[in-house]
Amino acid sequence: MTTTVTPPPALRTPRRRRLRVDERGWLFVAPFAIVFALVFLTPLLYSLYLSFFREQLVGGNTFVGLDNYIRALSDPNFWDGFTRVLLFLLIQVPIMLLLALAAALAIDSARLHAAGFYRIVIFLPYAVPAVVAVLMWGYIYGDRFGLTSNLNDLLGSNVVQPFLPQWMMLSIGNIVTWQFVGYNMLIFYSALKTIPNELYEAASIDGAGAWRTIFAIKIPSVRGALVIATIFSIIGSFQLFNEPNILKPLAPNVITTYYTPNMYAYNLSFAGQQYNYAATVAIIMGLITAIIAYVVQLRGSRQETR
Repeated sequence: MTTTVTPPPALRTPRRRRLRVDERGWLFVAPFAIVFALVFLTPLLYSLYLSFFREQLVGGNTFVGLDNYIRALSDPNFWDGFTRVLLFLLIQVPIMLLLALAAALAIDSARLHAAGFYRIVIFLPYAVPAVVAVLMWGYIYGDRFGLTSNLNDLLGSNVVQPFLPQWMMLSIGNIVTWQFVGYNMLIFYSALKTIPNELYEAASIDGAGAWRTIFAIKIPSVRGALVIATIFSIIGSFQLFNEPNILKPLAPNVITTYYTPNMYAYNLSFAGQQYNYAATVAIIMGLITAIIAYVVQLRGSRQETR
């Protein structure tokens, strides 16, 4: 008579438990998922859909495949605006980030009196609505009124002319820098506050001075924040719209309808009724912005892991 030996519980092969989906998690995520789908995914997919069609006098809305993309990539107006914002990015963003980093380092140091007051003053321009800020600077820049006009009257000639073609991007860059230095300063300042005090104590014991502490401890510690601020600034530069669009009535001969890619897409859609081509320009700019931002993030993450 054979007997079966039952293995002890510890040696038994556990049965595969069927994964159960917890519906409560989906209930928590559902409000965000619905809003995200409505305000982000749906417009994006609809713009992608429009970019493959073209409104024609005969035949109505017709599928044209990649013709709109080929047209945009060979459009001199598009590349003129893109080159302008790319040049704006290469010049304005480094200056703005350096000023923000210098302000954060100054406020974080113990040598600056009333650091909280300076922090609020530098951050205050970011609290001003963008439209109000541009209108304010537009009044300052006006060569027939405002501060510029008063300076020219005082000097007896048109020495200061911010709305000349060669000075327009610098004038816009000054507005953007004035607005966002405080925002980036706050990002860097928050990163500086996370540095452990033990590092400063070790540097003091080793005899490191103020400048050595800045370059050996503080700046390496804010590298992650610098990458984030750079990505935000890249996205903002390629989305440049408010400043030139509001200043256009003051300088109509300088700021064209295609001064930036966003202005070009806006005027194509709302003034030219070319919705399909405007969607194509927007999709291309979105892809370029995403690629450049991803490359910056990837390079920054590699440097952090070294």
